[in-house]
Amino acid sequence: MSADLRRATAAQLRAGYCSGEFTPVEAVDALLVAIQREDTALGAWLHLRGDEVRREAAAAEVTYAAARASGAAALDALPPLLGVPVALKDLVNMIGTPTTAGSKILEGYVSPYDATIAAKLKAAGALILGKTNMDEFAMGSSTEFSAYKRTVNPWDRERVPGGSSGGSASAVAALHAPLSIGSDTGGSIRQPASLTGITGMKPTYGRVSRYGIVAFASSLDQIGPFARSAQDVALLLHAIAGSDPRDATSSVTPVDAALLKLPQGDQAASALKGKRFALPKEYFVAGMEPGVEAAVRAAVAALQSAGAVIDEVSLPTTEHALATYYIVAPAEASANLARYDGIRYGASKHGGGDLLDGYLATRGRGFGPEVRRRIMLGTYALSAGFYDAYYLKAQKVRTLIARDFDRIWAAGYDAIVAPASPSVAWKFGAKMSDPVAMYLADACTIPTNMAGLPGLSTPCGLSEGLPVGLQLIGAPWSEAGLLSIAAGYEALSANASWRDQDPTDLAALGGAA
Repeated sequence: MSADLRRATAAQLRAGYCSGEFTPVEAVDALLVAIQREDTALGAWLHLRGDEVRREAAAAEVTYAAARASGAAALDALPPLLGVPVALKDLVNMIGTPTTAGSKILEGYVSPYDATIAAKLKAAGALILGKTNMDEFAMGSSTEFSAYKRTVNPWDRERVPGGSSGGSASAVAALHAPLSIGSDTGGSIRQPASLTGITGMKPTYGRVSRYGIVAFASSLDQIGPFARSAQDVALLLHAIAGSDPRDATSSVTPVDAALLKLPQGDQAASALKGKRFALPKEYFVAGMEPGVEAAVRAAVAALQSAGAVIDEVSLPTTEHALATYYIVAPAEASANLARYDGIRYGASKHGGGDLLDGYLATRGRGFGPEVRRRIMLGTYALSAGFYDAYYLKAQKVRTLIARDFDRIWAAGYDAIVAPASPSVAWKFGAKMSDPVAMYLADACTIPTNMAGLPGLSTPCGLSEGLPVGLQLIGAPWSEAGLLSIAAGYEALSANASWRDQDPTDLAALGGAA
């Protein structure tokens, strides 16, 4: 039973709770036992809510029992995520729980309030298991920049899970949670989803409230879901999306009810017929691993065989996206991280000197090397004499990147198909000495953030025994359409041999089922 519950999707858990086949307490216990046994090796979790989440699961169990006694209508009226476990990336504030953003400068900080998405998850009945590991302040592509621990990839413990949401991705891939929350500033949901063989979505900028989220780059950050199926991603996105008066960048665009009625199986596959997909040649970047390209092109061929129309297109500003991002994002990070001064909250390293000495000591010891690097880059780009030459020019290029995408939507394409990552997961340390090589890992995902568009990564095969992700990019507010396409591809590839393969190092984590 515990093995089956670990593998259950959110939709399957909900169905089992409604039928009485199993209970939320049984599901939570199965996951917590696995986490306690395996996370020493996996390193995905920074904080667990063991006793608290068990009490919440017991309450959900009572609610399901009462609804079953009242009949089908009462069960249908229950929230879609009632009793479903979820993991939170450790930049989501949740009252009474530590929130560190993977940084020593926030060590010991306990949130006095709930982020909007934490409140929404609670209202939806989700059971929040705890907080997951991440690159410090979401700055990284491998989760090697966490100040606390290293998260491994359950497909190969010698390799990274991607980042910055590596803890959330690995937790889902290792069957520690059916759902998790990540954040995506330049690919930090889609890239780790690709590297760990799960589905992850970056929604349209403004679709999900950022209130209560520890900020990296405010015009780029977006919260989004991880899961092991498109249907589960849709369920989680529906729960957290929507307008929020506490976030001025939150959109009033209605959340699509189709997220709760995603087509499945043959229906999803048949819906691909007649879809028009753009395949940008610039996304097959120099240095892309041959096995990755082969898997992505095979997935595109499968879509075409199902009746979709595939056209090769050009997005000429793509080659400038990476450089543009690494001016805009560090500049915004420099401004956002100025608040960590050792006075208001977080760690304080004041010695016997004056206020400035304490400020410098707190930030110098509290921030890790990658965060310090980006603060310096951003401060330089915003400084007098360089603002126009760097930051202002980068914003102009950003507009051109968005116009490239606009031309695709104006031409009537339903989505863009592309690789999510130019490589499979790399070994620990392989890129640590070369920051530029690390930054290039996000070359396929950054343009989407620059334009504020929705995008997702869904598994499309293996290369050298490691997962490869197919990226789907859509027009603003097209999340339901993208997830329907992903569900269609899941149906097309349902019988592929790689679909039946578990992460190869699951057993080595400590006896995973």
